[in-house]
Amino acid sequence: METRKLGNTELQITPIGFGAWAIGGGDWAFGWGPQDDDQSIAAIRRALDLGVNWIDTAAVYGLGHSEEVVARALKGRADRPYLFTKCERAWNEQGRIVPSLKAESIRRELENSLRRLGTDVIDLYQLHWPEPDQDLEEGWRTMAELKAEGKVRYIGVSNFSIEQMKRAQAIAPIDSFQPPYSLVRPEAGNGLLPFCRQQNIGVIVYAPMMSGLLTGAMTRERVAQLPENDWRRKNPQFQEPRLSRNLELVEKLREIGNRHGVVPGVVAIAWPLRNPAVTGAIVGGRGPQQVDGIIPAADFRLSEAEVAELDKFLQQHP
Repeated sequence: METRKLGNTELQITPIGFGAWAIGGGDWAFGWGPQDDDQSIAAIRRALDLGVNWIDTAAVYGLGHSEEVVARALKGRADRPYLFTKCERAWNEQGRIVPSLKAESIRRELENSLRRLGTDVIDLYQLHWPEPDQDLEEGWRTMAELKAEGKVRYIGVSNFSIEQMKRAQAIAPIDSFQPPYSLVRPEAGNGLLPFCRQQNIGVIVYAPMMSGLLTGAMTRERVAQLPENDWRRKNPQFQEPRLSRNLELVEKLREIGNRHGVVPGVVAIAWPLRNPAVTGAIVGGRGPQQVDGIIPAADFRLSEAEVAELDKFLQQHP
């Protein structure tokens, strides 16, 4: 599998990385319903066996559980991948998420993530959200200190605006940026991605398949049967009128995929990867079979004509 240099860093990452949000389980505010940890571990190992060389997780996914599952999957492996995780989404004893960019909170989160992941250093440590905004400078200054201390190799931001990135850059360089970017949420391509390319900030995008919606396996019936503790039940993209539009998009992805013998999800992932500002895409999987289906996305490329087909669909179905 090819690798790409992430911005100004020395990290050479594969075009797709394993996303560990869903495997955090369902017992928190943004869970995906009940998960089978053994299947999650098998999915991670399958992705690594097939050449994926980075995992993206966050402390808040499952309130620490995702990081613990990742550590179990890596136990005993000689070919350890790059580990990317995030801070800022802290939580209290009741499990309620409490955003914090305070230095003490970020340092505490890092120590907990290092312990849960079973590692001495995080390859890429990211501020999950720029909240509370008034503490952004304190948070980014703390991240720069952690990098200088050698506890993390590189530091990045997620879900920031251009203005917020400029505020952070006044303190220390940004190594990477993580935005949502997909055919369903293409907005980052208008300003954020050109800015990152101009600044040589590495970009890894999340939700390229819109949290499973564009995989080709999601149907109206399956959406209706999502568990009560699956956050997607409340997402407008999974509800009418957007659901019908999105499922129509899936059929367009299926049409293109059938020409090449790949599933709609592979075509969905290829769309953000075709942007020259994007280094890699975070792709989740909750079992080895799901991983097998999306691995071809690392090499699949859309033709200019196929990109035009998809752009035409977006114009006709805004």
